[in-house]
Amino acid sequence: MSSIPEFTCQKHLFDIPEGVTYLNAAYMSPIFKQAALLGQQSVAKKMHPWKIGIADFFTPPNRACQLMAEMIGANGGDVAVIPSVSYGIALAAKNLPLLKGQKILVLADQFPSNIYPWQEMAKAHQAEVVTIARPADGNWTGPLCDAIDQDTAIVACPHAHWTDGSLVDLVRVGTVARANGAALVLDLTQSLGMMPFSVRDVDPDFMIVATYKWLLGPYSYGFVYVAPRHHGGLPLEEGWIARKGSEDFARLVDYQPEYQPDAGRFNMGERSNFMLTPIAIHALEKLNEWGTEAISGYLSGLTDMIAERALAIGLKVADKAHRSPHLIGLDFAGGVPEALTAYLAERKIFVSVRGDSIRVAPHVYNDEKDVENLFSALEDFL
Repeated sequence: MSSIPEFTCQKHLFDIPEGVTYLNAAYMSPIFKQAALLGQQSVAKKMHPWKIGIADFFTPPNRACQLMAEMIGANGGDVAVIPSVSYGIALAAKNLPLLKGQKILVLADQFPSNIYPWQEMAKAHQAEVVTIARPADGNWTGPLCDAIDQDTAIVACPHAHWTDGSLVDLVRVGTVARANGAALVLDLTQSLGMMPFSVRDVDPDFMIVATYKWLLGPYSYGFVYVAPRHHGGLPLEEGWIARKGSEDFARLVDYQPEYQPDAGRFNMGERSNFMLTPIAIHALEKLNEWGTEAISGYLSGLTDMIAERALAIGLKVADKAHRSPHLIGLDFAGGVPEALTAYLAERKIFVSVRGDSIRVAPHVYNDEKDVENLFSALEDFL
């Protein structure tokens, strides 16, 4: 068995009852108990709006953006608050050029929010969305890089595929994209915080992430990193808070043609989000405190155990070189048995089915006991 690094299970920080085996962070993570308390306090504060000051509109979301910037090696001013991945992808599509006959590259079975906007954009510009077929060995990087050429306008991809955690080498993809003049748009919702990533190494044009999965944050809250070369672009909204001088409430009708500096113009309306922002901040503080390397090492130990146990009962998994440390697909020949997920749920074991695979997604609240619970149930069923 693979050994687990020194980072230890953090289940005590979450409200996961004894007997529940939750291996489904790729679907939705729980939030910290302390984050829930902060959220409850924020909701209660709205009952007394006279206690909400001007600083509350700016200081917390700025703090959230700074924490996200620290996680990805960016400057705080490069990050804006958004409500969803689809919002961030739409923002990227609005600010990237696309000529007739050019290509937008995506992966097979990519998450829909990172597909539909590109289909509509290609249709409007008489361009083409080209889908990279799923490689038999799970290595997306080679086929994706081979498809990037001088006719490629945009490469839109994840770091880890949402269905099974299969990997894309973003440093290599970024290098090839830049060499061919293609823009790079990343949806890192299924990997950020769990796998090392730096905008300095990859140099994406836009990086989008939702917080409700691996970042242990709330639903309807996310971030977009906008490379400095796009800071002069067009926002999706023309909200008051994105304009210069919006901190002075007494002069808001002195309409300003200028935006907030850096990526400030790209913030969603009501980005202050008094109730959700404290939850996101607490989660990001904890993740940054632990560090991606420590988390990745811990979860890699668990997924190695999962892979070993899966192979022992005749299931197929991706080679370690081509899978993420935190997300693994267990492939069944002929598809997942119809009654399996219901059987697991009866035993309070929670995973997701994606295609012919069970997607197993451990987080910092999981340990070896959870792996044993899963495979004890699978062995009994099979």
